[in-house]
Amino acid sequence: MDTEADSLHCYFEKLCLIQITVPGLDFLIDPLAPMDLAPLWDAWAGKELIFHGADYDLRLLRRAGCPPPARIFDTMLAARLTGVKEFSYAALMENLFKVPIAKASQKANWARRPLSQQMMEYAVNDTRHLGALRDLLSADLDKMGRRAWFDQCCERAIRSSEIDKELDPDQIWRIAGSGLLRGRAAAIFRELWHWREDEAKRVDKPTFHILHSEMLIKAAERIHAGERVEFKHIRGPRAQRFFIAAHKGIVCPEADWPKVIRVARTKPSQQQFQRFLELKKIRDTRADALGLDPSLISAKATLEGLAFRPEDTLPKLMPWQREMLGL
Repeated sequence: MDTEADSLHCYFEKLCLIQITVPGLDFLIDPLAPMDLAPLWDAWAGKELIFHGADYDLRLLRRAGCPPPARIFDTMLAARLTGVKEFSYAALMENLFKVPIAKASQKANWARRPLSQQMMEYAVNDTRHLGALRDLLSADLDKMGRRAWFDQCCERAIRSSEIDKELDPDQIWRIAGSGLLRGRAAAIFRELWHWREDEAKRVDKPTFHILHSEMLIKAAERIHAGERVEFKHIRGPRAQRFFIAAHKGIVCPEADWPKVIRVARTKPSQQQFQRFLELKKIRDTRADALGLDPSLISAKATLEGLAFRPEDTLPKLMPWQREMLGL
């Protein structure tokens, strides 16, 4: 299975295509057509669904009303757990099956109809070989004794896809590069960020279609400095709303200016730091012996958590990861 969405072309991302391959048959299902997809969810209920990089697909399907699958086989996870360094779908197809995967339609607008022949061929190729890839990687997992690790990772992926990430309204507007703004300049930027979000929603386009982030940050800086700001592509009512938002930031009372975020970090004790180094050495030694990316066993932040806050971090590890770290 695979899915396609329109996040590069719309603000309100939606599921635009579902690709399914069963032995000898390839299907393209149009979820934008006026039909009930419940029979489809029922048809694959209880079956193993094969994906490459399942997280995004599972979240898209859940938002479309699909219940969580009973089990999945994620070929990207399988490739990584068997030590494959180049684990993109295109790289695996090329290296293992000598099948070139064209990338021409990667950024296509999948909400448009009709789909071009090129787009349909691209979509079908994303699932046509997944079964063969699954069989090959499944055999490798069994041969290397890593099946249990893989099953735990797939179950974690299913459970993670069921959780909606909560967005903090006081933090959501803080994008890369905006952290250097202070005081009134930050207040102006916050209002301009909300202006851009509202404009993107109004026309259902990604925010970068309205104004790129770098330009938004620069606009806030210049407005704060009292300089004139205008953009050739922002005219009429949209420009009026831009300046209304900027003025709202300018007159924002100092008490309401965004506060500087300072994450309180407690300096670890010498014992805690030594514990971190010990865990890192164990992780790196095991990863090297197994031919794995060390981050699969544990990311650096997780190692720090295990050393500094083990009671909070240990329950988050999968059993196989705890075993690798000797915990």
